[in-house]
Amino acid sequence: MKKQLISTLVIGALVFSTQAAAEQNVEVESSSNNEELIGLTSGIVLGAVVGGPVGAIIGAFTGTLVGKSVGDDDTLKSQQAMLDEKEQQLIALNQQNESLVELSEQYEQAQQQLANLKMAQEQKLTELALGLNIQFKTGSSTIEPHFQSQLNDIAYAMSLSPELTLDLTGYADRRGDGDYNQALSEQRVAEVKSYLIEQGVAEQRLHNQAFGDSSPLMAEQNFENDFFDRRVTLKLQNQDGSLAAFSAK
Repeated sequence: MKKQLISTLVIGALVFSTQAAAEQNVEVESSSNNEELIGLTSGIVLGAVVGGPVGAIIGAFTGTLVGKSVGDDDTLKSQQAMLDEKEQQLIALNQQNESLVELSEQYEQAQQQLANLKMAQEQKLTELALGLNIQFKTGSSTIEPHFQSQLNDIAYAMSLSPELTLDLTGYADRRGDGDYNQALSEQRVAEVKSYLIEQGVAEQRLHNQAFGDSSPLMAEQNFENDFFDRRVTLKLQNQDGSLAAFSAK
């Protein structure tokens, strides 16, 4: 009976003091401290019921730990929410970075394709400059099929480079009458000019002249030299008049 009375008094005193402390600090303590005080009170009551005064003291410490665990759990949840938010931000940033990398790769590919096209154009012009030969049979101004394909290349090159113009000069070999050879060289130039216009080259970009048999390539006249004298020379030029291409014999 005496022990029961002591237990009751201890419990009452502890409960009263705990409640008073909780009420006094309610405006200044944080939510975690309140949770610890709640745990303390609960622990006292639980300990007193189970083990008397000593149980009340042990229960007080146990209750404090329980209340602190509740506060820590809320803190962990808050921190986890922040971590989840940061993770989402990192995912979004990573996706943006991948998009930038993809755009950068596409830009580099486009630049490489442009460089390849320019290189192909320059190579085509170089090939043409190395030796397009427009030659004719004796007494003829007909363009043979082989030379037509070369003129097609010239027309294509000029379509890629609108700033280029083309000089056409006609010649004839030294056999026959001079007046006839002059007219023949003019006819050969006219045929080449007409063919290029048919392939889409603007007429104002073509400049032509003819010299008959007055400008042979070699001083000695023979069958082989006469073959090379029956020609139309083509020269691609830039807007400033500088030579851009070649002589085709």
